[in-house]
Amino acid sequence: MKPALIVLGGTLLFSGAALANADLAKAKNCLTCHAADKKIVGPSYKDITAKRVGDKGAEAALAVKIKSGSKDEWGQVPMPPNNVTDAEAATLSKWVLTHK
Repeated sequence: MKPALIVLGGTLLFSGAALANADLAKAKNCLTCHAADKKIVGPSYKDITAKRVGDKGAEAALAVKIKSGSKDEWGQVPMPPNNVTDAEAATLSKWVLTHK
C-alpha cells in the first residue's frame, strides 16, 4: 500500500510542477508564438526537444535563448529577448524539453 501512495504522490507532485510551468509559459507569453505540437510563429516545443536530443548542454543553452532571444535557428523570424529571470528561463527550458 505504501509504495502505491508514494507513486501517486510523486505523480501528483510532477503534474503539479508541469501545470505550474505551463502557467509560467502562459504568464510570460510564450504560448503566443509556441505550442506543444504545432508551429505558430516559432517552432513547437516537440520540435525544439527533438532538435536537442542528446545535447548535454541543451537545458542551459535553451535557457539563454529564452532570456536573450535568438535568430536564424528556425528561419528568418527572430525570437525577441524575454522578460524573465535566470531562474524562470531555466524552469521554462526544463519544461520545454519535456515535450516529446
